[in-house]
Amino acid sequence: MPIKLPSDLPAFDVLTREGVMVMSEDAAARQDIRPLRIGLLNLMPKKIQTENQFARLIGATPLQIEFSLIRMSEHAARNTAAEHMEAFYRPFSDVAASGEKFDGLVITGAPVEHLPFEEVTYWEELTRVFDWTQTHVHSTFGVCWGGMAMIHYLNGVPKHMLDHKAFGCFRHRNLAPASPYLRGFSDDCVIPVSRWTEVRQADVDAVPGLTTLLGSDAVGPCLVEDQGHRALYIFNHLEYDSGTLKEEYDRDVSRGADVTLPVNYYPDDDPARQPQNRWRSHAHLLYGNWINQIYQTTPYEMSQIGN
Repeated sequence: MPIKLPSDLPAFDVLTREGVMVMSEDAAARQDIRPLRIGLLNLMPKKIQTENQFARLIGATPLQIEFSLIRMSEHAARNTAAEHMEAFYRPFSDVAASGEKFDGLVITGAPVEHLPFEEVTYWEELTRVFDWTQTHVHSTFGVCWGGMAMIHYLNGVPKHMLDHKAFGCFRHRNLAPASPYLRGFSDDCVIPVSRWTEVRQADVDAVPGLTTLLGSDAVGPCLVEDQGHRALYIFNHLEYDSGTLKEEYDRDVSRGADVTLPVNYYPDDDPARQPQNRWRSHAHLLYGNWINQIYQTTPYEMSQIGN
């Protein structure tokens, strides 16, 4: 079954052209089933690109998904038209005040990793989001900085600055083949990485209840399960499009930044050649497994979520 999106959301046409099953709100209302309610708290500057990336993965399952876009209440988007934000996003304050609950929530990364968590302008509200997930969301997926922020707030795991940017496509080992989230995964896989900070395995190991599912000798832990808080944290970017790392590299080069070529990304390390996507299948597996696990465990009566 398809993902339910507003017919005028840009992702509706993008995913339709790609062959992903999408359904308008009117058509979904005629189906006598309960869709899974999945929220996206979008902290990225390029909102539409991020919407497309996550809707593509979440909408590729055989379940009907109701996809809701959420923003921080007071933080104004500077790279996305105000009309788009007004039409498709709800501030978290409104969502929280409504008392509604979600089967799943994705919290994206944000370009603020150089700041201590407490110096991020919306940190106080974001901590309220983390607390709210424990009573109003069945399963939360923190991505990159969003994952680092959540694992720090809920478990005290610090982030550390890197001497140089971890940038490129790195091989990761499957450390928990029996995990339902890694069903169908190879023994290792390639995952895009783009960050100036890291979470260290020793800090994860020091917290009972945290389990590293995917990790890399080069760039550390990638996917961590936090069973006690019904959460997953991924510090890298399986959701990236084929050209996302190229866009970041070209942007930094145009700014005159001291940036290295993304590792293991361009054929023969030649930025004039088209990069190849070697992570798409594992991206669909991971998010499909997450949605399936939610479907298997979430209460049918949404009022029971978080109880």
